[in-house]
Amino acid sequence: MNSFSRSVDLLHRAMDASTLRYQVSANNLANAEVPNFKRSSVNFESELKRALDSEKVAKDTFQMTTTDERHISSTGVRDYRDVEPRRVTDYLTTSKANGNNVDAEQEAMEILKTQMNYQLLTQMQAFEFSQIKIAMQK
Repeated sequence: MNSFSRSVDLLHRAMDASTLRYQVSANNLANAEVPNFKRSSVNFESELKRALDSEKVAKDTFQMTTTDERHISSTGVRDYRDVEPRRVTDYLTTSKANGNNVDAEQEAMEILKTQMNYQLLTQMQAFEFSQIKIAMQK
């Protein structure tokens, strides 16, 4: 896969994660006063980093070939395309007397942060395509 395709694919995946993060934060904010509601968050970047790091490590290590799919794979390589954003619910904390653990102010800040992150990702994707456009004009 060339670097342009990989960059655009990573940006697309990050934008999908941001969309899910926005939905989760909006749901948390909407349920901020519901008794016993537990907030959720989205886990994506750490898993993506782990997958990308495993690809780097695999380049420098010994690779065994397998002749049958039942053989144990010796590589710990995780393809970044298999990483999906994951919704995680925090059942362990309670910050209010009614059993709810949503801080409305924190969720509002998370929504703002997610919106700004999404705008940055769209600008980065526009830049990637502008580079291709410039290359094609020459």
